[in-house]
Amino acid sequence: MNAIENIEKIVGIENVLTGERLDQYEVDPSGKYKGSSLAVVRPKNTEQVSEIVKIANSRKIPIVPQGGNTGLAGGCYVGEKKDTIILSLERMNKIKEIRGDGRIAIVEGGVVLSKLHEAVAEYDLIFPLFFGARGSAMIGGNLATNAGGSNVLRYGNTRDLVLGIEAVMPTGEIVDLMSELHKDNSGYNLKHLLIGAEGTLGIITAAVLKLFPKPKAYATATISIPSLKDSLPILNELNKATNNCVEAFEYMPEEYFNALCERFDDMRQPFSTPAKHGIFLEIGAMAEEDASPDATGNIPIELKVEELFSEWLQAGKILDAVICKSEAQRSEMWDRRERAYEVGLLKGVPVACDISVAVDKVDDFLTKVKKRVYTLNPSSETLTVSHLGDGNLHFSVWMNPETKEMGSLHDREQITEMIEETVLELGGSFSAEHGIGLAKLPSMSRRKDPNAIAVMRMIKSALDPNHIMNPGKVIPDENLLKT
Repeated sequence: MNAIENIEKIVGIENVLTGERLDQYEVDPSGKYKGSSLAVVRPKNTEQVSEIVKIANSRKIPIVPQGGNTGLAGGCYVGEKKDTIILSLERMNKIKEIRGDGRIAIVEGGVVLSKLHEAVAEYDLIFPLFFGARGSAMIGGNLATNAGGSNVLRYGNTRDLVLGIEAVMPTGEIVDLMSELHKDNSGYNLKHLLIGAEGTLGIITAAVLKLFPKPKAYATATISIPSLKDSLPILNELNKATNNCVEAFEYMPEEYFNALCERFDDMRQPFSTPAKHGIFLEIGAMAEEDASPDATGNIPIELKVEELFSEWLQAGKILDAVICKSEAQRSEMWDRRERAYEVGLLKGVPVACDISVAVDKVDDFLTKVKKRVYTLNPSSETLTVSHLGDGNLHFSVWMNPETKEMGSLHDREQITEMIEETVLELGGSFSAEHGIGLAKLPSMSRRKDPNAIAVMRMIKSALDPNHIMNPGKVIPDENLLKT
């Protein structure tokens, strides 16, 4: 009996997909990475995952774990050999428990992020991981990539939102790390080792997640500022005035607004005079005195923000401001930010970089990198959108915007290396929130400390001796390191 027949006995023949039913699993959102798998296997619980992994490990069959397949770095690519099993967590979608007083949720790895948002909202709580793909991204994938998003400024990355996990290791053993504790110093922190490992060290099947009180009121706005250097003083003053309640602080310059309106007919500029430097921001008020309407029906946190903006307008710190007065206006502002991925494809497939620098070096990075881009390729155009509050930039370069051609591999690599050099000069990172996957293996080989890579390789070999778990991702092979 072959491996697939054995697996069919575990999960049922209907949950082992082959042929045309594989299409949606074998290609990533960009269409850049399309492979051919042996089968897609859909277990319903951790025990089934364990049995599947044991079979695969004994026969040295590669496994690619998959959540919602929303990654942007090729982390779910299966190759062309048709020898790999895609292990989908989509059936493991139970929210097992929500404890309002304890502010935790216990969930399986296949829970869709937006479904968790809806479930905890009934308890007047939030799980503050928030990004555009939340309608299909799954918790297991969020943890595997240590996902970021728009609320990192206030709540941190995914790693900061997790108390415990359960995982199936590459040899099939189930590791129960489902701690509900905020303090636990009992040995190596295996939880943090597996979170962000992109499925190369095991499959995260369940998690204990931190929940937070839902803000009692929001103040959401878009402002126009004279220069990017003016942004940090504004962020700091906003945090000081609101007891550190700024949740989102997103940079959208003129080039982004223009591309957004060109890409979508239903989009419009936020100001009558287009903003050269725009900031979308949101404040989540927690205190009753900031959220309870006054006698005239006004929300105090909104009035406080309006007063600040009025002072800043008179002082020339900001040039214009729009504050939301309805949920529809708030949704429209968020929509401008969340369409960034589609905007990035407006003029062809760009050289797209997900990088980070210290928050006070963002302006230096953009000033330097744009000059260097245009020196290398005068016909190119750039596009920037940024989680400005945490220094994460999505910086893209269209090589041939008029023809929408991608440009030669040499030219694209030259642009990528130049961007990385600029990041390195400023002490930043070539990977902020999208992970390494396949896309950034060359960057890992160029930029990551060789001794650190050697340690990663030792950890991988120790935990996954047959190298079956999401092979070829995150850690560049030794041949690549030598080139």
